[in-house]
Amino acid sequence: MKKIAIIGGGASGMMAAITAAQCGAQVTIFEKNERIGKKILATGNGKCNYSNRDFCIEYYYGTYRDMLPQLFEQFSVTDAVSFFQEAGMLSKERNGYLYPLSEQASTVLDILRLKLKRLGVRTEVSTEVKSLQRSGKDGMFVIETEGKTEKFHSAVLACGGCAAPKTGSDGSGYRLAAGMGHHLINTVPALVQLKCKEDLFKMVAGVRCDASLKLDSETSPIQEERGEVQFTDYGISGIPVFQLSRTAAYMLKEKKEVPVYIDFFPDCKDEEYEELCRMRIDDSEGKSAEEFLLGMANKKINMAMLKLKGIKPSEESDRIGKEALRELIYSYRRLCVHVISTNSFENAQVSAGGVDMREITPQMESAFVPGLYFAGELLDVDGRCGGYNLQWAWTSGYIAGKNAADKGYKDDSY
Repeated sequence: MKKIAIIGGGASGMMAAITAAQCGAQVTIFEKNERIGKKILATGNGKCNYSNRDFCIEYYYGTYRDMLPQLFEQFSVTDAVSFFQEAGMLSKERNGYLYPLSEQASTVLDILRLKLKRLGVRTEVSTEVKSLQRSGKDGMFVIETEGKTEKFHSAVLACGGCAAPKTGSDGSGYRLAAGMGHHLINTVPALVQLKCKEDLFKMVAGVRCDASLKLDSETSPIQEERGEVQFTDYGISGIPVFQLSRTAAYMLKEKKEVPVYIDFFPDCKDEEYEELCRMRIDDSEGKSAEEFLLGMANKKINMAMLKLKGIKPSEESDRIGKEALRELIYSYRRLCVHVISTNSFENAQVSAGGVDMREITPQMESAFVPGLYFAGELLDVDGRCGGYNLQWAWTSGYIAGKNAADKGYKDDSY
């Protein structure tokens, strides 16, 4: 029986182990945490958005995205839904987002753990892999843990990236990959909050509102997102911010300016907004600046806009002047904030970057070391919010586990 080591007991590692065991292999998971699947419990605010019907390759990022279509053809969103359904988990869909019907991440984890148990997969928890080497004598993979050494015919690296290190994704997998000759794309936090330099955020902390965000370069818009923006005392958060954060993080790494423009009226056409401005200015007589803005947005946002323009809330609109009032109202369509950093990996949902996909075959096998496979966030593939990163875990884990079990095994050696 072919012996396979899975290094990392997260989503991709468990899927790789299940698939390899279903193919008849003898599988061992090595997990440094006290239990497997710890990070799954935190996904989707504890509800585990495990995939998304609204699937598109454009929702993924990395240096070699051209390979992704043939990978997702091997294990698709439909395959993921079928996998969990056949295992006993009912699902529910909300705007394409897929959740367990129970809306409990623990359901997904329990389903996976039950599959592992029934297939006889050995799990070594609280066990960190110190080294991974290929024996020159028999071609076996030698795995060293604390006080123990074991040999395997194939190995799957599914150690995760750098995001949420308290769940075990501390970047240790990069060391093992580099030790086997692989190169890394610089990693940055992704799906994370953004810190901004303006001093207005303490005024608006806690406010949530629907808005569009536009990330600009010096010459043209780079990326635009829409959704509920959350203001914090240090900057901006919320799903549209998370979607921008990967691009912003790499721009910061390249020492570029990162301006983000906020539009508080994303559904309003230009001519409609022009009419709104005209009516409000015509009705401004006898009102204070605060009264002039009443109803435009959350009161905290109104006060912040006045501060940015250097206008006192009590100042009379007549004294401010119609041009200044017009400029004030139009600032709601294009409020510019400047990103100075992302929050750390501790706050990030995923990490961008990782093992270069140009060094990985469509079978998720190392192009340098036959019998060594990769899966999950360790690789330079990351997706948008909405279940896309877990779908990548299922897809890459399935392919790695299947090929690790099926390929290249001859009489206990290569």
